[in-house]
Amino acid sequence: MSHHGLIPPHGGTLVNLIADSVRRAALEAETKSAPRIKLPEREQCDLELLAVGAMSPLTGFVGEAEFHSICDSMRLASGLPWSVPITCSVDKATADKIDLGQPVVLTDDADRALAVLTVKEKYAHDKTKECEKVYRTTEEAHPGVAIVLSQGDVCLAGNLEVLTPRHDPEFVDYRLTPAQTRAAFTDKGWKTVVAFQTRNPIHRAHEYITKCALEIVDGLLIHPLVGQTQAGDIPADVRMHCYEILIENYYSAANTMLSVWPAAMRYAGPREAIIHALVRKNYGVTHFIVGRDHAGVGKYYGTYDAQEIFDEFEPGEIGITPLKFEHSFWCKKSGAMASAKTTNSKPEERVFLSGTKVREMLVSGERPPVEFTRAEVADLLIKSMKQ
Repeated sequence: MSHHGLIPPHGGTLVNLIADSVRRAALEAETKSAPRIKLPEREQCDLELLAVGAMSPLTGFVGEAEFHSICDSMRLASGLPWSVPITCSVDKATADKIDLGQPVVLTDDADRALAVLTVKEKYAHDKTKECEKVYRTTEEAHPGVAIVLSQGDVCLAGNLEVLTPRHDPEFVDYRLTPAQTRAAFTDKGWKTVVAFQTRNPIHRAHEYITKCALEIVDGLLIHPLVGQTQAGDIPADVRMHCYEILIENYYSAANTMLSVWPAAMRYAGPREAIIHALVRKNYGVTHFIVGRDHAGVGKYYGTYDAQEIFDEFEPGEIGITPLKFEHSFWCKKSGAMASAKTTNSKPEERVFLSGTKVREMLVSGERPPVEFTRAEVADLLIKSMKQ
């Protein structure tokens, strides 16, 4: 196996859609008067991931056959597992003005060019199917469904050439591409790496499961999602500071790495857990932590649905090893972190706080118990909530 002993990317080849400087200059000249499409935030995040190969084997936004194949069977037309369609949609009026074979410029909020899409397909965006299959609901109260319903009725697909993955990216020092994380793992001599996906500060329960996982591999990649989240989530810059302070004080520097994942959260539960795992393989990761209600929201998914969905694939098809964890807590009886698998303590001997309760404590300037969160993290969160 090539890749210096690292796991191969999904589909075998790491995609790179970024045009070189010569091609970029040519594209900019050719598309001066081309139609411009402003991408919504989720599509901007998807474009960056496509550009750097994080969504290998995809080489662009999906066409009609792939869209339906993904929705219906969680597979690409080639048979390779893929659970969420990555689309670029526009309203019908815009689509009608675009000819097949025509280049369109995809832009960010400030109308800055990100990529050139040479349109090969225009197809009806079957939103009902996408919501039913991917999100398992068509309720607008679901944040992922709300975004799909707000998208255009026509999807565009074709050759995608990226001018720049993103203008003014945040966390530049930590925004490593799959090629860069792979190089870093090779430098560190890590053959096996576990990734932890998070959109929250890391509390004791998360610290415990990441360390349990780290006991069986060479390295831990803490890979927080910093693209689009929802209102009420703790801001990414605050979370990043929490991760840094936690790693500095409580993890082995030689075995831990922090890098951001500039993705949008879809809150698609089980289907998103599959994508979260497949994408990490492109970053060179061999093991992936799947927690309780992974990528879920509200009461839309069962507690362990995101773990069970991995069983719908043949062994080896996914290629990255899911590590399925129970909910963990501080156990007063054993004087340690534990889970239902590892202790016989009674419910009242378990320190178990809801996110809402923790937030209330932090807002009122009160440190949650050290059994729940490290003091350094609590103090940082208290300070950020006062601002």
